[in-house]
Amino acid sequence: MQLREDIRNIAIIAHVDHGKTTLVDQLLKYSGTFRENEHVDERAMDSGDIERERGITILAKNTAVKYHDTTINILDTPGHADFGGEVERIMKMVDGVALVVDAYEGTMPQTRFVLKKALEQKLTPIVVLNKIDRPNARPTEVIDEVLDLFIELGADDEQLEFPVVYASALNGTSGLEPEDQQETMDPVFTTIMEHIPAPADTSAEPLQFQVTLLDYNDYVGRIGVGRVVRGSIQVGQQVVVMKEDGTQKTFRVTKLFGFIGLKRIEIEKAQSGDIVAISGMEDLNVGDTICPVDHPEALPWLRIDEPTLQMTFLVNNSPFVGREGKYITSRKIEERLLKQLETDVSLRVEPTDSPDAWTVSGRGELHLSILIENLRREGYELQLSKPQVIIKEIDGVKCEPVERVQVDVPEEYTGAVMESLGERKGEMLDMVNHGNGQVRIEFKVPSRGLLGYTTEFMSQTRGYGILNHTFDTYEPLIKGQVGGRRAGVLVSLENGKASTYGIMGLEDRGTIFVNPGTEVYAGMIVGEHNRDNDLTVNITKEKHLTNVRSANKDQTSTIRKTRDLSLEEALEYLSDDEYCEVTPESIRLRKKILNKNERERAAKKKI
Repeated sequence: MQLREDIRNIAIIAHVDHGKTTLVDQLLKYSGTFRENEHVDERAMDSGDIERERGITILAKNTAVKYHDTTINILDTPGHADFGGEVERIMKMVDGVALVVDAYEGTMPQTRFVLKKALEQKLTPIVVLNKIDRPNARPTEVIDEVLDLFIELGADDEQLEFPVVYASALNGTSGLEPEDQQETMDPVFTTIMEHIPAPADTSAEPLQFQVTLLDYNDYVGRIGVGRVVRGSIQVGQQVVVMKEDGTQKTFRVTKLFGFIGLKRIEIEKAQSGDIVAISGMEDLNVGDTICPVDHPEALPWLRIDEPTLQMTFLVNNSPFVGREGKYITSRKIEERLLKQLETDVSLRVEPTDSPDAWTVSGRGELHLSILIENLRREGYELQLSKPQVIIKEIDGVKCEPVERVQVDVPEEYTGAVMESLGERKGEMLDMVNHGNGQVRIEFKVPSRGLLGYTTEFMSQTRGYGILNHTFDTYEPLIKGQVGGRRAGVLVSLENGKASTYGIMGLEDRGTIFVNPGTEVYAGMIVGEHNRDNDLTVNITKEKHLTNVRSANKDQTSTIRKTRDLSLEEALEYLSDDEYCEVTPESIRLRKKILNKNERERAAKKKI
């Protein structure tokens, strides 16, 4: 079998924040892809606003570098479990993976997840031990951890013989030994060239191309990115698109794009092994196979893990509706959600009995909150219900998602963390004391128990703890209440502006969420109650002025700092009878029933 020695296809996989995108930066820089005087941003592959703000990769992206006479196609993947759908698709496009592991943190829950996907596809791995310059790096122990993980995940003998490169992506150094660090990326490149197999040359056979990523351009319309699995394709060729439901549509390839650095370049022809982008058809979707008209043969459909969390998205019906948003109607919101489905294969959108509500299912809180944040920035207003885990029936037994949780905490907080996760039905799997005051504990916890846990965890560990979790499996449903909020809330009695005087009168009752001067409405949640019941309060109350002067000088009123909830915190905070109202400018919590008397009647009926 002939091989295309002039090309290599590799995905870079790792746990979040272990340095994938920074490593890609250095590979681009040292390959000579850019001119000497060309300015390149840090984390050049993280092109989205939210990606740059949060320092995380959300969408998988591809680039290509030239190393001597070889083109190396590099795919940068997200590290968060919530974007696992992106990782799973990418595995179909490459022949090998570079597993990046932090030389201090070692293997983490997400390392297990991405490596498992790579080994299932029988890909060839190489290991890059990054951040080797950290003062407390422990390369020998981490390599042992990686080897144990390979064995645990059922790697075959060839995969277990993985080569290791030691690097500091931030400093742009690498070497084949921890102590031998040179300011070059050659050791990484040569390891890729020697160990990652070249794709087979099947240019003479009929075409097969599978769409793995989607993009859109105002000039050429929808663009499908993927790998030419077999045969060759050229501009002007008549081809047929094979859909999941078996339907076929013919179209003409209007443009073909190759990749080099951060640019797309127009090309005339591509052949087996190339990763290219195709335009010419509006109705392209992820997983579609493109074939010659006279030889339609579909590739297996891309299998993506099912969603584990769902929320109800509703049209905003609060008293403040339409004040801040541009798109508030059900038609606009539905159009936008259906558009998201075209590029996000892990998402599900289902209609409900109401024309103003949709059930949206995703891979986790972060997955859904990034979607909501994008909607906000685009000018949409909507309401959201409390996130719920998706219960599945497997072999007649009701099952719920269970996550593998890894916490790194200072020794003095281990007791509090173990107790709180125990209350949330967590089962401890492993505990390792590194001897430097830090303890690593592994748990299996039902996903229900982790909803809203992050804030509590940060309080328990005074902000020193690190919490990582990733979906593990479905297990039989645990009966009873697991997790959830225990405290009640302070609910505004009437419409108006929150006053300093009103807030001062409530500070003994709990934690306030709104600042003086914030507009509130009846039924809006303005704080957390100290007790477990809800309390309706008058936060708009003003101090009555009299014409009697005080003998002692009026003192300046001071109030405690109020608590600002981010979007994720607000979603985690919700209870079953509450909504989160999201607009381009505000995030508000409210009761589903705004009227106090109606709320009390509904509560009595429940009892």
